[in-house]
Amino acid sequence: MSFKPSEAEEEYFARLEFEKKKKIAEEQMKLLSAKEKEDLKKTHFMHCPKCGIELIMVRYKNVEVDECPNCKGFWLDAGEVEKIISEKDSFLSNVLKIFK
Repeated sequence: MSFKPSEAEEEYFARLEFEKKKKIAEEQMKLLSAKEKEDLKKTHFMHCPKCGIELIMVRYKNVEVDECPNCKGFWLDAGEVEKIISEKDSFLSNVLKIFK
């Protein structure tokens, strides 16, 4: 007999996974030199992290959202999710809690 995890459990494990991956990424960034970091920024700035195509900025709710014209992905900078969603939007508010 198998049990489905509760919503709180799913959120807890998603948050643990995020924190684990965030810590690994931070440790990798610490190992890079300043020049390597600058080169990465130049190479990837305003390019889709999924397919590499140059992103287009579009305005939505007074926020500049980066959109990929190829794969149709939307990318947000830090703090932009909070500006877009409202507390009434429980799904997105709950997703945001995982990454805070």
